[in-house]
Amino acid sequence: MARQAVAPVSRCVIFIALAALLIVVAACGAKPTNNAASKNAAPASPPPATPTAPAGAAEAQTMEVNKAVMVTEELDLGKPVPTIAQGLQQIERRYKPDDGVGRTFAVLDAYGEPTADGKLHISMHVSSEKPGIAELVFKPTGRVLWHARILPSSEGGKQKNLSIMLDDGTGKTLLVDGSNNPPSVLEARINGRPQLVKDAWPDGAEREVTFVYSACGCPVKAMVRRVGDRTVRTKDLPVLFPDDPAAVTVISQLMRWQ
Repeated sequence: MARQAVAPVSRCVIFIALAALLIVVAACGAKPTNNAASKNAAPASPPPATPTAPAGAAEAQTMEVNKAVMVTEELDLGKPVPTIAQGLQQIERRYKPDDGVGRTFAVLDAYGEPTADGKLHISMHVSSEKPGIAELVFKPTGRVLWHARILPSSEGGKQKNLSIMLDDGTGKTLLVDGSNNPPSVLEARINGRPQLVKDAWPDGAEREVTFVYSACGCPVKAMVRRVGDRTVRTKDLPVLFPDDPAAVTVISQLMRWQ
């Protein structure tokens, strides 16, 4: 069974210049009746039972839009044990939005490792996007790994905009300002400062870079090293935004990973 914990909503600052690239019961009350009518009336039908998950499947969860949950599973995909990126391809995303349009959630990132008994331990950070039904299903067996009913939020749906933040090496976080439409993150300005990112990121230095592109405003972090006029990831994990390839393309171009 997936171990699920709702993560707190994280602060998201809009990365203005790149936002355009990524636009993507009633209750029935019966009137009182007289005693004779009551005696002749048919017994009231019992209320519908709350749906339960099939044996071996994930228990149904309820959450609001703009929230996040971590879904962790051990998958038997045979040997050799696949990578996290390959494992994600064996997990189907199922959406049933209330309005019949689009998707109800997105996987923001994923990480994990092989277990001692040859399974793939995988953790997926999931963000709820709109009201409806959401499921993650293991394709080889059809087992439901995660099932949720997503409810409307008082905040309403949030537009997703890309933000990029950089650790300056001293524990401070620098917000990248893309308002000058830079060709790369190194040529972008630092918000609130006159200098460019390349002036605050020494060549050869490894930094933690944070990306935000989600309805929940959740951070996705990667370790990155500057190499001249480009950057390279120093770790393959986590897999970034597997459900938003357009965002990955823009990030890769800005970070000069391509």
